[in-house]
Amino acid sequence: MLVTRQKTLRRFWYPVMPVGKVEAGPQPFTLLGEKIVVWKAADGDVVALADRCPHRSAALSLGWVDGNAIVCPYHGWSYDGSGTCVRVPQRPESNGLKGRVVPSFPCTVRYGHVWVALGEPLAPIPDWPEEDDASYRRIDQFYETWRCAGLRLMENSFDNAHIHFVHRDTFGDIDNPDPPQPAIERLPYGFVARSDVPVYNNELQKKNLRDDSAVTIRHITARWYMPFLRRLHIRYPSGLDHIIVTAATPIADDRCQVVQFCFRSDSEADAPARDIIAFDRRVTEEDRAVLESTDFDVPLDMNSGVERHMPSDQPGLLMRRMLIELLAAHGESEHTRHDAGRATQEQKSSS
Repeated sequence: MLVTRQKTLRRFWYPVMPVGKVEAGPQPFTLLGEKIVVWKAADGDVVALADRCPHRSAALSLGWVDGNAIVCPYHGWSYDGSGTCVRVPQRPESNGLKGRVVPSFPCTVRYGHVWVALGEPLAPIPDWPEEDDASYRRIDQFYETWRCAGLRLMENSFDNAHIHFVHRDTFGDIDNPDPPQPAIERLPYGFVARSDVPVYNNELQKKNLRDDSAVTIRHITARWYMPFLRRLHIRYPSGLDHIIVTAATPIADDRCQVVQFCFRSDSEADAPARDIIAFDRRVTEEDRAVLESTDFDVPLDMNSGVERHMPSDQPGLLMRRMLIELLAAHGESEHTRHDAGRATQEQKSSS
């Protein structure tokens, strides 16, 4: 599936950057191949517009904020949050241009991050009660680009079979390759998977958990939100909650922006945030090394013959099936590199 060619995927919310970044001025981002600029107006609203001035196509992200408008760095034309041109310095009597001349996109702030949708959202940003619960703390962890498809990262997050191989140096057991199968409940725009997974604890993890046990049972409740958002709720026998939220925000077909933060039910005195980040850093780097070697054109059609499958692939296969159904419900079919190559050949032949 080539995500940039699937119009339906534009109709979901994606976290694009920590909100602190826009405090420094307009910020560029590429979402599903669309160049956007995110900026904060004087009234506090955070805005997302197409990153292109319609005058001579300069990037608005190179400009600056003036009150509730963003100023193009090329000739000073100014645009408000709706994309309306409110000032042309060379024609001060004009009061700008009529109508919205720069495309604007739904934009909001949740969980310390700016979220953007490129079309009318099909589903809301999830409500996670821990954000407003004083017994939990949120730890912002990672904001980085991975050279892999977002769907690969989502599938990996629900793949119990990879744990004992990819994470053999952190918490896996390579001598125990047969994973427990999760119980999966399908939901609108996603699913929840529950399983109990035994894992090994290295010294740093023992410190983070305040548990000297060599083996711990993780009680896992994992929620997938279409298309590339995951919430992994790990409850340890001690009652500790470690809830990881990971978004694979699609930049292009072959790249995603990994946005990850977590909620913890302990305190900084119990486990310093730097130690929690350090352990999860090792885990994510193990995943990244493998995922960046995979093909970004993930075939949704399980009968395509491109990939083989096994029973533990069930969560990922359900993702693919639900994405096919989603596209079909909105009049789309899966776009692949094969389709793109064929279209190019047809264009060459017709010319």
